Amino acid sequence: MAKYGEGDKRWIVAERSDGTNVHNWHWAERDCLDWSRSLLSSLLSDLTVLDGEGGIFIRTKTLDKLDGEAYVNVRKGKVIPGYELSISLSFEAEARSDSNGSDGVAAPLLRITGSVEVPYLADENASDDPELKIVIGDDDGGPIGRRIKEAFISKGKPVILEKIRDYVQAMSKGGPAKDELEVRKTSAGSEKPQSVAEASGNPVGGVPPNHGISDLTGKNQKKKKEKEGFKTITMTERFRCRARDIYEILMDENRWKGFTQSNARIAKEVGGQFSLFDGSITGEIEELQEGRLIVQKWRFSSWADGIHSTVRLEFNEPELGFTVVKLIQNGVPEEDRFGNSTVIENTERGWRELIFHKIRALFGFGI
Repeated sequence: MAKYGEGDKRWIVAERSDGTNVHNWHWAERDCLDWSRSLLSSLLSDLTVLDGEGGIFIRTKTLDKLDGEAYVNVRKGKVIPGYELSISLSFEAEARSDSNGSDGVAAPLLRITGSVEVPYLADENASDDPELKIVIGDDDGGPIGRRIKEAFISKGKPVILEKIRDYVQAMSKGGPAKDELEVRKTSAGSEKPQSVAEASGNPVGGVPPNHGISDLTGKNQKKKKEKEGFKTITMTERFRCRARDIYEILMDENRWKGFTQSNARIAKEVGGQFSLFDGSITGEIEELQEGRLIVQKWRFSSWADGIHSTVRLEFNEPELGFTVVKLIQNGVPEEDRFGNSTVIENTERGWRELIFHKIRALFGFGI
């Protein structure tokens, strides 16, 4: 991932002299590191993790360290977040005995301090929870200290991860640029020009208002609404091989494991289930024509529940040893369950770079 401020100048266009980036047409890059530090500090500091359950009390203290980079790129209202962060959060814990002292309060058995370490929080893993490490201070506290650590892992880890997900979602919506984006969307909507007929209230061509037109308009709007938020990906790739060769590779879980270096399972039959890239992609085979066609019900694990796209792979061999693969993927959501708006780009890039290009390189099918 490129560092903030080091993007390719061909893609980051200088701002206008009047300070206006009309409709966010050009890439607008916003540094979010200080904003991230402030938000994560407010989310993670002074949290009650355990309040006496099993005689253990744990509370987070402060965000001691936030290293790395965070930014958002915005173009035409579309948000592309980027961040690679490491986090250190301090906490204090206390274990108390079951019996009360003379003052009626349970006597403390052990007081310790420690930290929660998040070595790597990045946009590329936004759909997965980051690794958390619980570190006890110099003295591990013996058996009681280990019990405190186990309690933190069991009860405290979900609390911390929930707050981190709040940060990830906030970044996906634009981070510190969110309010500015909302204002621009509102302004753009209010500036929609009226036609002469709309302004005067008179129909065009003498047709009475809403006569036979409203029904048609309503149907068109309903149809448009049903498709809103989804796109179709089309791609054509060429390979120096027989059509059956590329077909067999895409249906063979062992060869998938080879060129992706990840786990794969494929039941090679209509109605069979498949799982690719360690479970990141799952689905069902809907149609097969050997050497000619694969149709799949297909989804990423980061998509909202119940959403599936349809993948259609057509294999044509216009001349012996030369194959054209046409990909059509319908129903791809523009955003995932976390609000990240890079689903279309990531899906296209995955097909091209992680599947088709890898097959060419490993099996020698390059043109």
